[in-house]
Amino acid sequence: MNMLIPTLNTQRLSLRPPVMEDFADYAEMMGSPRSVHMGGPFDRRGAWLSFCHDVALWPLFGHGALMIERLADGRCIGQVGINHGPLFPEKELGWLLYEGFEGQGYASEAAAALRDWAFAKLSLDTLVSYCDPANIASQAVAKRLGGEPDPDAPRQDPEDVVFRYRTRM
Repeated sequence: MNMLIPTLNTQRLSLRPPVMEDFADYAEMMGSPRSVHMGGPFDRRGAWLSFCHDVALWPLFGHGALMIERLADGRCIGQVGINHGPLFPEKELGWLLYEGFEGQGYASEAAAALRDWAFAKLSLDTLVSYCDPANIASQAVAKRLGGEPDPDAPRQDPEDVVFRYRTRM
């Protein structure tokens, strides 16, 4: 299955397929208050279901989650993904960073690489990011990525702030 999932490299990061060894840190983050903007905190079962969802998207839709690994030390610091399926009205560009890795541009760098890959390889015209209104940090990332607020976009949660990205021509 990993042959179907790409690895993308940026200046500082490798965006690579998830592996089982990534689950412990992922579950810890999803069980912490940091996951509140994603519907958490989750118990281990909920974290597992989310992790499996992210992997299952690849064979079902041709996109999904990639783990964010720092090239300098090989440390997995979070995840970036294109979400879709019955829980998402549109293809969503999402990201999460583990504690201690915020504020260094990693989320923007990873999300920009996956956004550009999705536009090029999936021939998408648009992507969205759904942000909790209280998650100012994610909204700042969406703006840095060129996302524009779209108040008319369908959303999974009525309160979400939706940022839209369009293919750059």
